[in-house]
Order: sequence, then C-alpha cells, then structure tokens
Amino acid sequence: MARRPLVAGNWKMHGLRGAADELKKIIAGAERLAKVELMVCPPATLIADFAAAARGSRVLIGGQDCHALAAGAYTGDISAEMLKDAGAAAVIVGHAERRRFHAETDKVVREKALAANRAGLLAIVCVGETRAERDAGRALSVVHAQLDGSIPDELADFVIAYEPVWAIGTGLTPTSSDVGEMHRVIRDWLGSRWAAIRVLYGGSVNPANAKDLLAVEAVDGALVGGASLKAEEFLSIARIYG
Repeated sequence: MARRPLVAGNWKMHGLRGAADELKKIIAGAERLAKVELMVCPPATLIADFAAAARGSRVLIGGQDCHALAAGAYTGDISAEMLKDAGAAAVIVGHAERRRFHAETDKVVREKALAANRAGLLAIVCVGETRAERDAGRALSVVHAQLDGSIPDELADFVIAYEPVWAIGTGLTPTSSDVGEMHRVIRDWLGSRWAAIRVLYGGSVNPANAKDLLAVEAVDGALVGGASLKAEEFLSIARIYG
C-alpha cells in the first residue's frame, strides 16, 4: 500500500517569534514538494501564529505534547483541545525526552494518544530503545512492548516515530540494517489492520544522512530535530522525495 511520506520537524524548546521567518521559507519551499507532507511542531507559544501563517499552504502545524484531559487544574499543561483550537493538526506524544525527563509511562502515552484522537488531532507516537537496551539485545522487544502499551486499539489513524533514544541529538545513528529491521518489526506489529499507518525514523536526521535513512525499506519519512530549525536544512531533507 502506498503511504505518502511525512517529514515533520520537532523544534523542541527552541524558537521565538522571529523564527516565523524560517517558517515562511519552509512554506515557500513546500509549494514545490507535492510528493511529501511537511509538518512543523514549534513550541506551544508559537502554534497559533504558525498555524495562521501556514493556513492554506502545504505545511501542517503540530504540537509537541498534550495533557490526557480536556481541561482541569493542571497548571502549565496544554490539552489536545487547546492545540486544536490554536490551529494544530497533530501532536507528538511519548517522545523519549518526555518519557525520560517527565517519567511518562506507556500508559500515560496511551492516554495522550487517546486525547489527541478525541480532539481530532493526528497522534505521532514515539517509541525507541536506550543504548543499554540495544547493547543487551533487547531493542526489538523493548519497542514491541512500547507499541503494545502506548497505542490504543481505538485509533484509526496515527503515526509512529521510531527514535532510538541514544541517537536523539547525539549525532549518532543506527545502521541502515538496524533501522530496516526495526521498521519491519513495527510494520509486522501494525499488520493488515493498520497497513496505511506511516512509520517515521527519527534521531539525528540531517541533510548528510537523510538520503540513506529515508531509502530504507518501510521508512515512511522522518521526525527531524535540530535540522528542522533551519528552513534550508529541513527542506533539503524533504526534497529527497522529489
């Protein structure tokens, strides 16, 4: 089944209002990239402005996290409904940095994925193993368990992002063989029911290694970190799809 590639940029805790200039360049460049879907996930303070600027363009805007509940006494948190109201089309849940620094369990990630679905957002569910888990030969079983625990049966449409924890922001990447093996395991897990679901690779994706990584069988795009902050670097990755 043909799946339209997705290249999504996770800006993490980077970006002030002046970063809108980079978004404008991404929007302009996206007009020549009809074969790939582009998404930018800026910090929450920029979502409404970015969504307004991207309206009618080929670029979607997403959030980086959401609370499981629609509203409540949760100071500092943002609900999926708030992201939707601000103009977001998607939200990242279960990123390794959320799992590590905020102690988010698979159960929490699952609840957030359900919240995204409830609000009409596309959930980008992240999974990935640590270096110790890979060295112990447990990478495949760890990711399989994360899929079991993090993805609700109720979801009809979502995205999986495989991001080996040890490759995020380190400049290190797994071999093409390792990436292909993991993506095949994820596709097997998805089965025929979710054959249209896209599986992205993330973890130190940059213009220098993107061509090899995106050519790997069963890789449907990329979740890009630091390289998404500069329009030209981000677009150069997306241009691999023509």
